[in-house]
Order: sequence, then structure tokens, then C-alpha cells
Amino acid sequence: MATTSSTSDTPTADAERNSTTQQLTRVPGAHSPSVAGSVLEVPNGIGGKTLIRIQNISSTANLGVRLDLKRIALKCRNTEFNPRRFCAVIMKLQEPSATALIFSSGKMCVTGVKSTHNATLAAKRFAYIIERVGFKHDFLDFKVQNIVGTADVGFPIRLEGLVYAHSTFASYEPELFPGLIYRLVSPRVVFLIFVSGKIVITGAKTEMDLSQAFTKMYPVLVEYRKVHVAALPGVPSNNTAGNTVAGGTPGSSAQSGASPSANAGALATAAATAGEGQDRQMEEV
Repeated sequence: MATTSSTSDTPTADAERNSTTQQLTRVPGAHSPSVAGSVLEVPNGIGGKTLIRIQNISSTANLGVRLDLKRIALKCRNTEFNPRRFCAVIMKLQEPSATALIFSSGKMCVTGVKSTHNATLAAKRFAYIIERVGFKHDFLDFKVQNIVGTADVGFPIRLEGLVYAHSTFASYEPELFPGLIYRLVSPRVVFLIFVSGKIVITGAKTEMDLSQAFTKMYPVLVEYRKVHVAALPGVPSNNTAGNTVAGGTPGSSAQSGASPSANAGALATAAATAGEGQDRQMEEV
């Protein structure tokens, strides 16, 4: 009987834990992060929309109490503490996936999450773990410090022209870094723009800053879009391949009314005749 009751209670306990986890991880419907990453659909400034994928969010919090890092490292799982290398406890969380740097001053840095909701949730869970160790605290001054997102505009960009026209805000040193660095003033966001059209956006404090910055930047990128692609060396383009003959100019065959092969044969015959004439002159001399 005892065995039967224990096996029957196990699914119930698992269901309760799952429901609790779903309640803790529930987010507003306006922004629901996915496992692959939080995706924002933002206007591009010219009537269309582009997807921005949030890759990382860094946030900070202050617990307002001095902490014994050695005690925390000994009593908590998924922690790492080596004071000779780094003066903070590195604690990892599985759900949501996050990493915290916990300092003895009570300050904490949380990174590795992909949405602001998960950043808040992870910080509160780290604070709860520290409280269970025995440090009573006040969860103070939670703030998102940096949001990193990526996007793809779908076309190549002329970085040289962009840095020449926007030298006040842009810098481009291809010998040091293959991307163009563009510093937007309002909102204070930094773009890393690559010639392939891939973009990295960093420095935003909120998701709204990320959206506004991209909306301002996209029309500029469209202006410096690569349109004409250079032909390969030694390969004639389609416009001149049919009109160019050896020793002639484009359009000469069209003007004469003959095909390129006929013109080439006539030129070869003329060259052979000229060669025979030179041989006869040499024999007479």
C-alpha cells in the first residue's frame, strides 16, 4: 500500500511543480520570449518591418547587505568561487537560463537572459537563493544596463560611402575590425554594421530604444545599399560580349551588318595577306 501511494503521489507533485514553474515564468502577452531568443518585430522607417533577435540582456541589482561569498559557494549548487582569479561568486540558474556575478558588497550582475521579464525573474530567484542561505536583504535598484540584438537587412552595404558621409558618428578601420561602428546620439545605441548586411545593436536600455534606433538607421542603410556588382576580371559582361571582336570596338559588327565570326575571319585573311606581302618584299631585297 505504501508503495502504491508513493507512486500515485509522484505525478501529482510533478504537476504541482510544473504549474508553479508556469506561473513564475508567465509573461505578458505583448512580449513573450521564446527558447531560441526574444524576437522583436520593429518598423524599418520606410513602410516595412524587420525582425530583431535579442541575444543577451545584462542587468544589475543591489541586495543592500554584506555577503560571505565562501559561505554562499559552499551551501549553493551550480556555483564557482576562486578568489585568486575573480572576487565574486559565479552562480548559474537553469530556468530561466542565467548567470549571476555576486559580490561581497551585496551587488549582483545578471546576464545571459533574452528578455527583460526573464532578467527580472532571474534576479529575484538569485536573491531568494541568497536569502535561503541566511542573508536577509532588501531587493533594491534592479536596472537593465545593456541589451544586445542582431538583425539582417537582407542586402550588402557600402561601408566606405557610409563612413565618408557620416564621419561624425561612424568609424571604419577594416585593418582592425571588419565592421563599421556607428554611434547613434538619440537613443544612445551603438551599431556594428557589416558589409553583408548583418547588424549588431548594443547599448540599449529598453526594447523601445532598440526599436527606435533601428527605425532611424534603416533608411540610411538603404541609401548606401550596393546595387551594381563588379564583373569578374577577364569575363566580358552581357552588354559587350556580342559586340566586341578581336582588334575591334563594341558595335563594329552591328554597323557592318556582319556576324562577329565573319569579321574575325576577314581580319585573319587580311593579316595573312599582309604577311605574304612582307615576305615578298624581303625576297626582292
